[in-house]
This record gives sequence, C-alpha cells and structure tokens, in this order.
Amino acid sequence: MADTVVAAAPPADSPRERWLAFIAIILGAFVAILNNSLINVAIPQLTTDLGSTTSRIQWVITGYTLASGIIVPITGFMEQRIGYKKFLIAALSVFTLGTAFCIFAWSDSSLIAARILAGLGGGVIMPLSMTIVYKIMPREQIGMALGIWGVAAMAAPAIGPTLSGYLIEWFNWRFLFIVCIPVALFAILMVIVLIKEPPKGARVKFDLAGFLLAATCAGTLLYALSSGSSDGWSSFKIVGLFFVAFWSLVFLIFVESGKDNPVIDISLFKNYKFTISVITSSFVMMGLYGGTFLSPLFLQNIQSVSPVHTGIILLPQAIAMAVMMPIAGKLFDKIGIVPIALFGLTLTSLMTYHLHTLTPDTSHLWLQVVLMFRGMGIGICMMPLSTVGMNAVAPEKVGKASTASNLVRTIAGSMAIAILTFLMQSRTALHSQQISESITLDGAQSLQSTLGSSWATITSGLITLDAYSRGIADTFLVSSIPLFCSIPFIFLFISRRKGVKAIKE
Repeated sequence: MADTVVAAAPPADSPRERWLAFIAIILGAFVAILNNSLINVAIPQLTTDLGSTTSRIQWVITGYTLASGIIVPITGFMEQRIGYKKFLIAALSVFTLGTAFCIFAWSDSSLIAARILAGLGGGVIMPLSMTIVYKIMPREQIGMALGIWGVAAMAAPAIGPTLSGYLIEWFNWRFLFIVCIPVALFAILMVIVLIKEPPKGARVKFDLAGFLLAATCAGTLLYALSSGSSDGWSSFKIVGLFFVAFWSLVFLIFVESGKDNPVIDISLFKNYKFTISVITSSFVMMGLYGGTFLSPLFLQNIQSVSPVHTGIILLPQAIAMAVMMPIAGKLFDKIGIVPIALFGLTLTSLMTYHLHTLTPDTSHLWLQVVLMFRGMGIGICMMPLSTVGMNAVAPEKVGKASTASNLVRTIAGSMAIAILTFLMQSRTALHSQQISESITLDGAQSLQSTLGSSWATITSGLITLDAYSRGIADTFLVSSIPLFCSIPFIFLFISRRKGVKAIKE
C-alpha cells in the first residue's frame, strides 16, 4: 500500500496561469458556501413572508444539504468522464440557476425546490475544486494553495451571518440570493477563460449500483440527523431512516470492494494516513460546526444581540481563520504535519473548552478574543490535516479521495449539529428543572414581595434564560471532546520506518 505517493504533476503552464486558474476555483467554492451560510439568519423572516412554519421552512437548509450529500458521490466519476473543467462549469451553472430561481420564489415549496436544485450543483463544487487544485498546482505549492482554498471553506460560513444581517435589515431576504448571482456568473466566466481543458482519459463505466447505495446512505442519514430533534430520535421514522442508512452502507462496502471503478473507493481507507486524515479533519469539522452553530444562538437568544451585531462579534474569528490558513499551508510544505496540527488542535481544543464558562453576563470582548484564538487554531490545523491525507493517495485516485473525504466531513458536520442540538435542549430542560426546584418557599415569598404581581412571569423568564445559558455552556464543553480526541491521532502521522526525522510529508 503506497502511503507516501503524492498528487499528479500539474500541466506545463506558467505560474501566472496556474494561480489565475486557482483564483477562479476559489471564487466558485466561496460563492457556493457563502450562499448557504446566508440562509440561517433569514429563517424567521422567510417563515413570516412566505406564510410557512419553522419546521417546514427549515427544509430550505435541509433540502440543500440532502441534495449536496446525494450528489457528492458522483464527483469522481464525472471528473473522469467529461473532465474537471466541464464538470465545474456544469456544477456552477446548476447552482446559479437554482439560486436565480430562489429570487423569484412565491411560496415555501417553490423556494425549497429551488434550493434543492442549487444543492445539486453546489454539493460537488467543494470536492471537485479540491481535486482541480491537486491537478493544476505543483507538489511544493499544494500546502499553501489548499491553505488559501480553505479560506473559502472556513471563512465564508463566518462572514455569512454578518452579510445576511445587513441584507435583511436594509433590503429583504431575496437579496441573499441576488448578491450571489453576479459572483457566480463571474466565477463561471473565469473558469471558462482561465482553466485549461484536461486531456481526455479512458472512458469509464458508471457504477450505478454504487451510486444508488451511496446516495441512499448519505440521503437517509442526513435526513435522519436533520429531522431527529423535531420528530423524536426514537420515532419510527428516524429509526427507520437510520436502519436504511446502516444497511445501505453495509451493501455499499460489499458491492464496491474489489470493483475497478467504484463511485466510492473503499480501498482508499486501507491507506492509514488517508484514514487518519479523514478521521481527524472530521473531528475538527464537528468542533467547528459546534461553535458556528452555538455562538449565534448564545448571542441572539440569550444576550438579545441583533443579527448584524452578531456577525460583527463573530467576524474576528473568520478573519483569524482566513489569515492563518495560507500561513499554515506554507508551513506544512516546509515542516510537515505533526508540529502544525498539534499546535492548531491544542489551541482549538482549549479555546472551545473555555467557552463552557459562558454566562448571560459574558462580555463581548472576552468572547471575541476566545473565538479569535479558536479561529486561529482551526485555520492552522484544518487544511494541513486534509492535505496530508490527499498527498498519501495515488495520483489517479485524487478525485475519488476528495469525494470520499468531503462526504465523510459533510456527514460529520451534520451529525455534530444534530447531537449538539439534542444535547442543548435536554441540558436546558434539566437545568430549568433544577433551578426551579432550588427556589424555596421563603425565596418565592421574597420574590413576590419584591417584584409584585408579575413576579411569576419575571422569575420564569430569568429561570429560562439561565437554564438556556447553562445548556449552551454544557454543549460547548461536549463539542470540545472530539477536538481533544483528535490530538493523539496526530502522532500516527510519524513514519515508523524513517523515525522522527520523517515527520515532514
């Protein structure tokens, strides 16, 4: 098993041509992720304007996620079949078309349908763009290139709430889609002009059975994770979805094993460096999604901060990630994965753990500083962890490896949100009960005499607020666990044959 084989050599283009093509790839990836991150803040207004319900309008997000998860397995095959340039243009075009339809949505159903269409294009943009980076960039520049590419992956979700807040406050929710159209069209134009068509490879047969099993597994699992909190984790529907997902995975492994051109190349996971890379980067993704999901809830629901101000408070974290990713990529090319990942993961873990001390009175400056250092840690470790795994696979399997790793990380992120949502709700209910039971009869009489006839309402509100705050703090504590668990895996990247000097890939 080759575990030190690197990506294929790039075409003989000039450095200027390669970096211009690289900018086109980044722009396409950025607009796809940014569009998706804009929606979260707009859910309340979408519910009101379209006369929908919260549970139904959540399908604007869920539909996109499901479509993305279902379509990702086809990425490697299409990249081989029609070439990465044509496939990227097609993906961006479908994404742009779906986003354009969102602008003219007249009901929740039409908006959900348009978002599903956008997800079919947007879902393949990230894994495909990662594959193209490996195809066009020289080996010695891969780390720095993926560090810059990672800015789109990590900074866009943090910038989204700020931009979304301004657009909703000054205009309306349709501008969340309007602003993306010119950027997406420009990205398509840049891809057409700047990226060269790769040479045609051998014609490959489509693995229909593998695709159907992979799509079923990803779709049912993502649907179960996104609906578990509302439908109940023990409900027949959710248990049935998990059952289908599990057996789809079992049959997928059986069907794909030993196949010449599988949709999901199971043999990749025999490469221990690739497998460790996927595991650790998925853990980091879970920690990242935990903070991205919990921080706005704390600021808006507990401290009553506006969406615009919430985005401003979270902005330093995004800037820290954006600044550190290219630096980490360059350091990775020079000194290897172990020192970078250890420092970045340790910093991220400690800062995430530190967030469990949040209270309703926590100052915004303190929160910004902690989140900024947390963003630095994520920016330092995230892309090097992905890069070391991709560098370990054979050149002809880069597309398959990108598909598999992105699919696993997508599921890991959705799983993190589902678990943390359930945990936050259960811990909030527990704290509310404990606080209520701690109020003695004398205490209740004292509150009544102090607050007057409205004492019950005021006390109930304070209990709810304090319990919610404690529930989020507990959830932050749990979200730090996968980050701490990932640290020991880093030492497995040290080559056993070459000793400590072989840390660098």
